[in-house]
Amino acid sequence: MRLESPKINVITKACLKASKSIIRDFGEIEKLQVSSKGPGDFVSSADKRTEKILISELRTAHPDYEIITEESGILAGTKKNCRWIIDPIDGTTNFLNGIPQFAISVGYEEDNEIKCGVIFDPIKNEMFVAEKGSGAYLNNSRIRVSKKKKLQDALVVTGGPKNSSKNREYIFSEFLKVSNEVNSPIRKFGSASLDMAYVASGRFDGYWQRELSYWDIAAGIIIVKEAGGFVNIFDEDVKTPLKRNILASNGEIYDEMCDLIVKKNIE
Repeated sequence: MRLESPKINVITKACLKASKSIIRDFGEIEKLQVSSKGPGDFVSSADKRTEKILISELRTAHPDYEIITEESGILAGTKKNCRWIIDPIDGTTNFLNGIPQFAISVGYEEDNEIKCGVIFDPIKNEMFVAEKGSGAYLNNSRIRVSKKKKLQDALVVTGGPKNSSKNREYIFSEFLKVSNEVNSPIRKFGSASLDMAYVASGRFDGYWQRELSYWDIAAGIIIVKEAGGFVNIFDEDVKTPLKRNILASNGEIYDEMCDLIVKKNIE
């Protein structure tokens, strides 16, 4: 079965077109121009080139929609209740080091709710797609979250923190706290969108991470939910509206993970 709709078709077409540029650049990493956005945070000419293609394709289909992107920020549209949320290469550090674990992530939000999303891994040719009420799919096959019933048996993934984080010590202590509750070592793959896609497809049982940007997780939110999973956006800060802390898992271990991780008022 194939999930099709006007919005999904627009996104998948844009991702496929942009992926050609990424695959070419991935084979010539040493030739890319790279600059630093901050400690341990890089942007390459490949990010910018991919973003340009995505914006062009999405704007052609819906010129009146607002666009939020990692590299260009907020691009205004006349329909402010409709917006695309783009991460051209989620996992840039992996990409720049020749590690094939990164993805294009595009979500569509309407009236402050994610309606559909696509996460495309161009190297493995895996396209994760979901639309509200229609389920989640990987390359046209229906996917669902895992059925692990206990956190101690779960395979859990996380990411971060950056060197610049003011909450580094707390995040490390949180990592240790969760580590003590699971039998398998916690994974860190370096791509939030793929971490969420892997929860949706049952490869991972749970995921959490603090201090992400909205474009890292927008598509993943709807994909996990439509795969039968649970998502918790917690400890939001009105001062940084595009930053998010997130927890996503199957329904069986969700409460256990929330009890360990969801905590208010981190200083």
